[in-house]
Amino acid sequence: MIRINLLPHRAEKRRAHQIQFAALSVISLVLGVLLVGFVHVAISTQISFQERRNAYLKQEITVLDKQIDEIKKLKEQTDSLLARKTVVENLQSTRSDVVHLLDQMLRILPEGVYLKTLKQTGSKISMAGYAQSNARISTLMRAVEDSPWLDSPLLGEIRASSAGGARINEFTLTFNLTKAQEVAVGASVKPAGSKAKPAGAKG
Repeated sequence: MIRINLLPHRAEKRRAHQIQFAALSVISLVLGVLLVGFVHVAISTQISFQERRNAYLKQEITVLDKQIDEIKKLKEQTDSLLARKTVVENLQSTRSDVVHLLDQMLRILPEGVYLKTLKQTGSKISMAGYAQSNARISTLMRAVEDSPWLDSPLLGEIRASSAGGARINEFTLTFNLTKAQEVAVGASVKPAGSKAKPAGAKG
Protein backbone atom coordinates (compact mmCIF):
# COMPACT_ATOMS: atom_id res chain seq x y z
CA MET A 1 0.00 0.00 0.00
CA ILE A 2 1.30 3.47 -1.04
CA ARG A 3 1.12 6.33 1.49
CA ILE A 4 1.30 10.00 0.49
CA ASN A 5 2.27 12.66 3.01
CA LEU A 6 -0.11 15.66 2.51
CA LEU A 7 1.04 17.67 5.54
CA PRO A 8 3.27 20.13 3.68
CA HIS A 9 0.55 20.79 1.14
CA ARG A 10 -2.01 21.45 3.87
CA ALA A 11 0.40 23.70 5.70
CA GLU A 12 1.01 25.69 2.56
CA LYS A 13 -2.71 25.92 1.96
CA ARG A 14 -3.31 27.03 5.54
CA ARG A 15 -0.54 29.61 5.20
CA ALA A 16 -2.09 30.86 1.96
CA HIS A 17 -5.46 31.19 3.68
CA GLN A 18 -3.86 33.10 6.54
CA ILE A 19 -2.10 35.42 4.13
CA GLN A 20 -5.33 35.91 2.22
CA PHE A 21 -7.22 36.61 5.47
CA ALA A 22 -4.57 39.09 6.61
CA ALA A 23 -4.65 40.81 3.22
CA LEU A 24 -8.42 41.00 3.28
CA SER A 25 -8.32 42.31 6.86
CA VAL A 26 -5.81 44.99 5.89
CA ILE A 27 -7.85 45.91 2.82
CA SER A 28 -11.03 46.02 4.93
CA LEU A 29 -9.28 48.15 7.53
CA VAL A 30 -7.96 50.53 4.87
CA LEU A 31 -11.38 50.71 3.24
CA GLY A 32 -12.97 51.31 6.65
CA VAL A 33 -10.50 54.08 7.43
CA LEU A 34 -11.04 55.61 4.01
CA LEU A 35 -14.83 55.39 4.46
CA VAL A 36 -14.65 56.92 7.93
CA GLY A 37 -12.33 59.62 6.63
CA PHE A 38 -14.65 60.35 3.70
CA VAL A 39 -17.70 60.54 5.99
CA HIS A 40 -15.77 62.74 8.42
CA VAL A 41 -14.67 65.07 5.61
CA ALA A 42 -18.23 65.20 4.25
CA ILE A 43 -19.70 65.95 7.67
CA SER A 44 -16.99 68.51 8.40
CA THR A 45 -17.70 70.17 5.06
CA GLN A 46 -21.41 70.33 5.81
CA ILE A 47 -20.75 71.66 9.31
CA SER A 48 -18.39 74.30 7.95
CA PHE A 49 -20.93 75.28 5.29
CA GLN A 50 -23.69 75.50 7.90
CA GLU A 51 -21.47 77.54 10.20
CA ARG A 52 -20.79 79.97 7.36
CA ARG A 53 -24.52 80.18 6.71
CA ASN A 54 -25.18 80.75 10.41
CA ALA A 55 -22.53 83.46 10.53
CA TYR A 56 -24.07 85.13 7.48
CA LEU A 57 -27.53 84.92 9.02
CA LYS A 58 -26.24 86.40 12.29
CA GLN A 59 -24.63 89.24 10.37
CA GLU A 60 -27.82 89.92 8.45
CA ILE A 61 -29.88 89.70 11.65
CA THR A 62 -27.57 92.28 13.25
CA VAL A 63 -28.08 94.56 10.25
CA LEU A 64 -31.86 94.05 10.44
CA ASP A 65 -31.87 94.75 14.19
CA LYS A 66 -30.10 98.05 13.55
CA GLN A 67 -32.61 98.90 10.83
CA ILE A 68 -35.49 97.96 13.15
CA ASP A 69 -34.04 100.21 15.86
CA GLU A 70 -33.77 103.06 13.37
CA ILE A 71 -37.36 102.44 12.23
CA LYS A 72 -38.53 102.48 15.87
CA LYS A 73 -36.71 105.77 16.46
CA LEU A 74 -38.24 107.23 13.31
CA LYS A 75 -41.69 106.00 14.39
CA GLU A 76 -41.23 107.58 17.83
CA GLN A 77 -40.14 110.84 16.22
CA THR A 78 -43.12 110.66 13.84
CA ASP A 79 -45.53 109.98 16.72
CA SER A 80 -44.01 112.86 18.67
CA LEU A 81 -44.35 115.22 15.71
CA LEU A 82 -47.95 114.08 15.12
CA ALA A 83 -48.75 114.62 18.80
CA ARG A 84 -47.27 118.14 18.63
CA LYS A 85 -49.17 118.79 15.41
CA THR A 86 -52.40 117.65 17.08
CA VAL A 87 -51.74 119.90 20.09
CA VAL A 88 -51.04 122.87 17.82
CA GLU A 89 -54.17 122.18 15.77
CA ASN A 90 -56.25 121.89 18.94
CA LEU A 91 -54.80 125.13 20.27
CA GLN A 92 -55.51 126.86 16.98
CA SER A 93 -59.05 125.53 16.87
CA THR A 94 -59.80 126.44 20.50
CA ARG A 95 -57.82 129.65 21.00
CA SER A 96 -60.93 131.73 20.45
CA ASP A 97 -63.06 129.64 22.83
CA VAL A 98 -62.00 131.61 25.90
CA VAL A 99 -62.85 134.88 24.16
CA HIS A 100 -66.31 133.61 23.21
CA LEU A 101 -66.84 132.16 26.68
CA LEU A 102 -66.01 135.40 28.49
CA ASP A 103 -68.05 137.37 25.97
CA GLN A 104 -71.06 135.12 26.54
CA MET A 105 -70.63 135.33 30.32
CA LEU A 106 -70.83 139.11 30.09
CA ARG A 107 -73.91 138.84 27.90
CA ILE A 108 -75.93 136.19 29.76
CA LEU A 109 -75.24 136.94 33.45
CA PRO A 110 -78.42 138.49 34.84
CA GLU A 111 -78.42 141.07 37.60
CA GLY A 112 -78.16 139.54 41.04
CA VAL A 113 -75.91 136.66 39.93
CA TYR A 114 -72.21 136.72 40.84
CA LEU A 115 -69.54 134.30 39.72
CA LYS A 116 -67.16 132.66 42.19
CA THR A 117 -65.31 130.22 39.89
CA LEU A 118 -65.36 129.42 36.17
CA LYS A 119 -63.50 126.33 34.92
CA GLN A 120 -63.18 124.89 31.42
CA THR A 121 -62.34 121.24 30.75
CA GLY A 122 -62.40 120.65 27.02
CA SER A 123 -65.79 121.88 25.90
CA LYS A 124 -67.37 121.44 29.35
CA ILE A 125 -67.72 124.56 31.51
CA SER A 126 -68.21 124.37 35.28
CA MET A 127 -69.18 127.45 37.19
CA ALA A 128 -70.03 128.28 40.77
CA GLY A 129 -71.52 131.46 42.08
CA TYR A 130 -74.10 133.27 44.15
CA ALA A 131 -77.60 134.38 43.25
CA GLN A 132 -80.08 136.56 45.07
CA SER A 133 -82.89 134.11 44.30
CA ASN A 134 -83.72 130.88 42.49
CA ALA A 135 -85.42 132.92 39.79
CA ARG A 136 -82.07 134.52 38.92
CA ILE A 137 -80.57 131.05 38.48
CA SER A 138 -83.46 130.02 36.21
CA THR A 139 -82.92 133.18 34.16
CA LEU A 140 -79.23 132.28 33.82
CA MET A 141 -80.06 128.74 32.63
CA ARG A 142 -82.50 130.08 30.03
CA ALA A 143 -79.81 132.50 28.83
CA VAL A 144 -77.38 129.59 28.44
CA GLU A 145 -79.94 127.70 26.35
CA ASP A 146 -80.57 130.75 24.17
CA SER A 147 -76.87 131.47 23.64
CA PRO A 148 -75.47 130.47 20.21
CA TRP A 149 -72.18 129.49 21.87
CA LEU A 150 -73.49 127.61 24.93
CA ASP A 151 -75.86 124.70 25.45
CA SER A 152 -76.96 121.87 27.75
CA PRO A 153 -77.09 123.69 31.11
CA LEU A 154 -77.22 121.35 34.10
CA LEU A 155 -77.82 122.65 37.59
CA GLY A 156 -75.68 120.94 40.21
CA GLU A 157 -76.81 122.11 43.63
CA ILE A 158 -78.32 125.13 45.32
CA ARG A 159 -77.36 125.88 48.89
CA ALA A 160 -78.58 128.66 51.15
CA SER A 161 -75.81 130.97 52.33
CA SER A 162 -75.33 134.47 53.61
CA ALA A 163 -73.04 137.35 52.70
CA GLY A 164 -72.93 140.66 54.53
CA GLY A 165 -75.99 139.70 56.53
CA ALA A 166 -78.05 139.11 53.34
CA ARG A 167 -79.46 135.70 52.45
CA ILE A 168 -78.21 134.39 49.09
CA ASN A 169 -78.19 131.09 47.19
CA GLU A 170 -74.89 129.43 46.40
CA PHE A 171 -75.11 127.24 43.26
CA THR A 172 -73.08 125.19 40.77
CA LEU A 173 -73.88 124.95 37.07
CA THR A 174 -72.34 123.05 34.15
CA PHE A 175 -72.87 123.57 30.43
CA ASN A 176 -71.10 123.01 27.12
CA LEU A 177 -69.20 125.45 24.95
CA THR A 178 -70.21 124.97 21.31
CA LYS A 179 -67.46 125.06 18.67
CA ALA A 180 -67.45 127.87 16.14
CA GLN A 181 -67.89 125.55 13.16
CA GLU A 182 -70.82 123.85 14.87
CA VAL A 183 -72.40 127.23 15.48
CA ALA A 184 -71.86 128.20 11.86
CA VAL A 185 -73.47 125.02 10.59
CA GLY A 186 -76.31 125.33 13.09
CA ALA A 187 -76.90 128.94 12.08
CA SER A 188 -77.08 128.01 8.40
CA VAL A 189 -79.84 125.44 9.03
CA LYS A 190 -81.56 127.12 12.01
CA PRO A 191 -85.32 127.58 11.40
CA ALA A 192 -86.89 131.00 11.31
CA GLY A 193 -88.56 130.54 14.70
CA SER A 194 -85.32 129.80 16.58
CA LYS A 195 -84.35 131.58 19.80
CA ALA A 196 -81.07 133.01 18.48
CA LYS A 197 -80.48 136.49 19.83
CA PRO A 198 -79.55 139.42 17.61
CA ALA A 199 -75.97 140.68 17.69
CA GLY A 200 -75.28 142.93 20.64
CA ALA A 201 -78.28 141.73 22.63
CA LYS A 202 -77.71 141.27 26.36
CA GLY A 203 -78.56 137.92 28.01
